[in-house]
Amino acid sequence: MAELTDVLERAEALLQRIERLLPPDPPAPDFAAAIAWRWRSRGERGWLQPVLHPHGIRLEDLQDIDRQRDLVHQNTLQFVRGLPANNVLLTGARGTGKSSLVKALLNRYRGQGLRLIELDKHDLMHLPDIVDGLAAQPYRFILFCDDLSFDADEPGYKTLKAVLDGSVSATPENVLIYATSNRRHLMPEYMQENLETRYVGDEVHPGESVEEKISLSERFGLWVSFYPFNQDEYLDIVRHWLRQLQVPDVDGDEVRREALQWALQRGSRSGRVAWHFARDWAGRHGVSAARS
Repeated sequence: MAELTDVLERAEALLQRIERLLPPDPPAPDFAAAIAWRWRSRGERGWLQPVLHPHGIRLEDLQDIDRQRDLVHQNTLQFVRGLPANNVLLTGARGTGKSSLVKALLNRYRGQGLRLIELDKHDLMHLPDIVDGLAAQPYRFILFCDDLSFDADEPGYKTLKAVLDGSVSATPENVLIYATSNRRHLMPEYMQENLETRYVGDEVHPGESVEEKISLSERFGLWVSFYPFNQDEYLDIVRHWLRQLQVPDVDGDEVRREALQWALQRGSRSGRVAWHFARDWAGRHGVSAARS
């Protein structure tokens, strides 16, 4: 017994020394101090870290996506007012304003209690803990998953499905999930899956693999699709950003020619490419940027 007591005492002393080496528990988040937060994790532990310099984009900066903007804006307005609203999946071409739209809505309604928490895909396993911690807060939270997609059997896939719709517990009314993706069904689709399709008379019955992939995306109540910009739309966005950067003569032939060459070199006429061109043009011509 004496030897057992000695071993237990030494083990307890060792545990106390290890505990002193561990970082302290992070403080509880003060949602009045910041509008945007990121979930950080280390092993099984996770905490919310404030974003010190959130993106300042405005709804007025989003050009040539009026329909998409109006749909998500209306849903967000309902949510902020405490009315029924849906989780949102924004899909489509890269650089067309999907994530910028979410950030712009945060800036529009930050004064009415809207807050945003950004999650990486590998942190989706923490979703139930995050949601439970937000239920009693007097704010409205958008959980934001940017550029989301899954490979087969990834653990976060089923966790997200359960939180969206499928768990025995309901998601708090002050929490919504907004996700962006280049894939409409969030998972890769393979040619061989078409072979699973069955035909019963005139009816088409997709195979189980396809049904499983659709089952995640259909849990989002609102789907919003974004499409590549044509040349005129791209040039409209270029001119908008040049005006914001206080560049004179935004309608000149030289601006048009170089903007089109810039897009051609990058193989895309997207809003992101237009923004990059505008910053390059303003910098090369010595214009001091009014906004960053």
